[in-house]
Amino acid sequence: MNIDTSRRLTRRRDDRMIAGVCSGVADYLGLDPTLVRLLTVVAAIFSVGAVAVAYIAAWVLMPEA
Repeated sequence: MNIDTSRRLTRRRDDRMIAGVCSGVADYLGLDPTLVRLLTVVAAIFSVGAVAVAYIAAWVLMPEA
């Protein structure tokens, strides 16, 4: 059982709007960054801000690429 240690969840510098969190998540999951940003905004609205708090926590905790 091989574990791929080269794949890390990091904030991206080259494709960021605010902090690079959504871009880093999109890169990690292999998705389009615009889709992840859109889903984040919709989720933040429907979760009454819980996703916004998670975004800020990810901004602080995720290392920058």
